[in-house]
Amino acid sequence: MIGRSKAAPEEKTLGLYLHIPFCAKKCDYCDFYSLAGAQDRMDDYVQALETQLAEFAPRAAQHTVDSVYFGGGTPTLLGEKRLIRLLKLILKKYRVAKGAEITLEANPESAGDFRALRTLRRAGFCRISLGMQSADDAELRSVGRIHTAAQVRAAVEAARKAGFSNLSLDLIYGLPGQTMELWQRSLTAAVDLAPQHLSCYGLKVEEGTPLFLRREREQLPDDEAQADMYLWTADFLRRHGFFQYEISNFARPGFESRHNLKYWTLGEYAGFGPGAHSDLGGVRYAYARDLEGYIQGVRTGGPLLSENERIPPLDRDTEWIMLGLRTVRGLDPKVFESRFRRRFDCFLPFLGECAQAGYAVEEEGRWHLTPKGFLVSNQIIGGMLDALSADKKRREEARARGDFRVKLG
Repeated sequence: MIGRSKAAPEEKTLGLYLHIPFCAKKCDYCDFYSLAGAQDRMDDYVQALETQLAEFAPRAAQHTVDSVYFGGGTPTLLGEKRLIRLLKLILKKYRVAKGAEITLEANPESAGDFRALRTLRRAGFCRISLGMQSADDAELRSVGRIHTAAQVRAAVEAARKAGFSNLSLDLIYGLPGQTMELWQRSLTAAVDLAPQHLSCYGLKVEEGTPLFLRREREQLPDDEAQADMYLWTADFLRRHGFFQYEISNFARPGFESRHNLKYWTLGEYAGFGPGAHSDLGGVRYAYARDLEGYIQGVRTGGPLLSENERIPPLDRDTEWIMLGLRTVRGLDPKVFESRFRRRFDCFLPFLGECAQAGYAVEEEGRWHLTPKGFLVSNQIIGGMLDALSADKKRREEARARGDFRVKLG
């Protein structure tokens, strides 16, 4: 039995994120903070994480931790002994809910030993997120992945043999040279592995990555081709029993990622490690992307943060809209009005236009985007924020005129 108590409805919940920045090789498209060839720093890094987790625990005393996420990088590269040390410390120092979602990210080439996975499951890990990316070896090589499709299948088999019943697979569409047929083969192969959750991301060529430097030479599917892949994905997965709950995420009923939902619903979470972000107690902050700086900063009490911002609750309306429109639950006007003390009406003309174009729908009093709308979500979010800005300006002008009929509620 994991943890000491189950979160009561009135208790505040908290997600913990541990960033494990080590990789055997950095992928050509990766813009996350991760390091290849730094394995000799693992022990010092784990010690720094343990120190900070212990020091931070009193700040979380009033929260029940209902999700823990080990992300990277390649967390499984750390080895089961170090991972279990970190998890045991969390279970000892924090109030962890019974049935908490404890996720471990893994790359296939480092997750093929079912005995190691079984040890991790018995220690408390209950969910694995596996970086499959493609079922085609040529596509994997084209972006610098070091695993093969066969290793994906072996890792899934090992996870099942180890007793994991909550498995997520990550895939990327829009890879160099990828056609619709090749993407369909990859997604079909992923579904055939019977995961409980799928994350399907369109390839983004980020500046500063090796793929960005050779982008002109690569045969990259254009925006229209990626859009076709995305719409096919949403329909295919729906027909195979996966419901879409966020732009890029699909799950069997009851298997959506509880940890990631915190990010999209303005839930509270605390991150640890270089590059990790937190949102807790009305303060949003992030640690600098510097492994050595993090280790030394924890040891000496030196500076660690790269961002630190306190955001008043009433000023989080922009985030609420942006994040809510990423999810299929969308926006609840009643929640908006009670949380931010202003009417939702200012959005209705624009949302009506989106509905006429097939980009949004209103169901059971909530507004959410359709798969077609998700494709242009940035433009729709921009339109919503314009409507919000115009409404704020109108209210400020009215108050300046002494028109006290303009109310907050």
